[in-house]
Amino acid sequence: PPLGLSPVPVPISNPLTSEKIALGRKLFYDRRLSLNDTFSCAMCHVPEQGFTSNELAMAVGIEGRSVRRNSPTIYNTAYADLLFHDGREQTLEQQVWGPLLANNEMANPSVGYVLQKIRGIADYDGRFEAAFDGRGVSMETLGMAIASYERALVSGDSSFDRWYYAGDKSALSTSARRGFELFTGKAGCSACHRIGEKHALFSDDQLHNTGLGYRESMGLLPETQPVVVAPGVILQIDRAVIEKVGEPPPTDVGLYEVTQNPSDRWKYKTPSLRNVALTAPYMHNGTFSTLLEVVDFYAMGGVPNELLDPLIRPLGLTDREKQDLVAFLQSLTGSNVDTLVADAFAAPVGDVRKGDPSWVHGSEVEVR
Repeated sequence: PPLGLSPVPVPISNPLTSEKIALGRKLFYDRRLSLNDTFSCAMCHVPEQGFTSNELAMAVGIEGRSVRRNSPTIYNTAYADLLFHDGREQTLEQQVWGPLLANNEMANPSVGYVLQKIRGIADYDGRFEAAFDGRGVSMETLGMAIASYERALVSGDSSFDRWYYAGDKSALSTSARRGFELFTGKAGCSACHRIGEKHALFSDDQLHNTGLGYRESMGLLPETQPVVVAPGVILQIDRAVIEKVGEPPPTDVGLYEVTQNPSDRWKYKTPSLRNVALTAPYMHNGTFSTLLEVVDFYAMGGVPNELLDPLIRPLGLTDREKQDLVAFLQSLTGSNVDTLVADAFAAPVGDVRKGDPSWVHGSEVEVR
């Protein structure tokens, strides 16, 4: 594994092979996995944008349908015990099916619909059988293939890793070193974004209430909202006007939606901070555009609410201390991200071809 990371945990039932990774990569970039052949996994998890989407606070799915949360990065998701912002899934093999079947993401009506579609696409002939010892397309093998590709998206050997784990004293700037001292000391970041003796995921893989989402779900919003009406032109528009012409703001109470435990309201998963400089915007709702905004949020003590995590408190940071924390966060970018992006660009893009089954008319697609 790369410096700073442990060996990738791989389930006994789905050992990694080059054939599975290649098949998973093909599926990840194939738009034909969506209802109308227009949307792939990579359109929310964009390789050159940190395997997330830098351009959207909250994801947008098929036909421009709104998704109420930010697209999490796929980098190092192989190490996560809990998946999605609310931790509702525990294996990559099962997680795959969430976006495939979500009406506002890839919008397939059923598992069987997806499987039949793939069976009818000529360029998948024999690929599943070759990767899975004769087993064809199934719910299980499709999930295993995409999960295998995601487990290959591992990124470490950052400047921090070379400084902390390899003892290269020149690898980290003076500002970043001061940021590390703050991260593990005064600012208390490492209480949740943990650093181990031999490796670091920068996450406790738990869910916490920082207050984000509280005001929205409780209706505690300002009467006006800034709206970009042209490049560089922002107007304050009355919220009532916005709600007449747009979708109502989504209600989101985090882990509570999974557990129905009232004490779990507004809890969201601690993300890994590896490659965080590449994965803006930040938080489950993409509310912050820069790392400095994130640091400011925590420095102020989050959003007060009756269930706020006791670890969240005002930090009393100076401007220089905030800049030092940002410098430290910027040191967590892996050395192999360009290689992983280049590999993604080499993947075959699944566009509709002559002979593919049409899911509108029930016949072959006409390609002119």
